[in-house]
Amino acid sequence: QVQLVESGGGLVQAGGSLRLSCSSSGRTLSNYARGWFRQAPGKEREFVVTISRSGHSTVYADFVKGRFHISRDNAKNTVYLEMNSLKPEDTAVYYCAAAQWPSRRPDEYAYWGQGTQVTVSS
Repeated sequence: QVQLVESGGGLVQAGGSLRLSCSSSGRTLSNYARGWFRQAPGKEREFVVTISRSGHSTVYADFVKGRFHISRDNAKNTVYLEMNSLKPEDTAVYYCAAAQWPSRRPDEYAYWGQGTQVTVSS
């Protein structure tokens, strides 16, 4: 059984940075594309970024371009999300997920983590 576990969330002031990690266990996901999504209270889950199996291809949501950076270490079965210049509107639960190919669509992701809370204070 595949498990994805996010870590690294927390409370940060506006303009600050956080680094999220997503590790997998039970099965190697190095052959899967990975993605990060987020969900704020009262809002639908939204796409943040996706990365290809090799890590050579990435797609970012417009609202995080230039601020967030995704990377992966297949040897460690871990994906990272470096978040800089954080804004209060970035406050949400952040989820990592795995899919057969990079996608903006959450329904194309087969595996999901439980999420980690990111709170940005103004």
